[in-house]
Amino acid sequence: MDKKKTYKQLERLVKGFSNHRRIQIIELLKKEPELSVFDISDELEVNFKTIAHHIKSLAVAGLVIKRYDNHSVRHKLTKNGKEILKFLRTLE
Repeated sequence: MDKKKTYKQLERLVKGFSNHRRIQIIELLKKEPELSVFDISDELEVNFKTIAHHIKSLAVAGLVIKRYDNHSVRHKLTKNGKEILKFLRTLE
């Protein structure tokens, strides 16, 4: 499995987006990249700590990257994050 993902890597990826809040976050970051956890929390009207936990899971899965900007951290989708969103749209 040179360039293909291992089963463990695929599992991490799937677990990364297997939550309705995480899917909401992915959709939001597609529309509005470079949001902080506070911004996402406000927009989705969800507790800050909950959003922080979900962002961490998305980052571990490789769906979101973090960019440090002075005293805040900005988040945006990776290429895989955008592809997962496309995939999810095919399931609707």
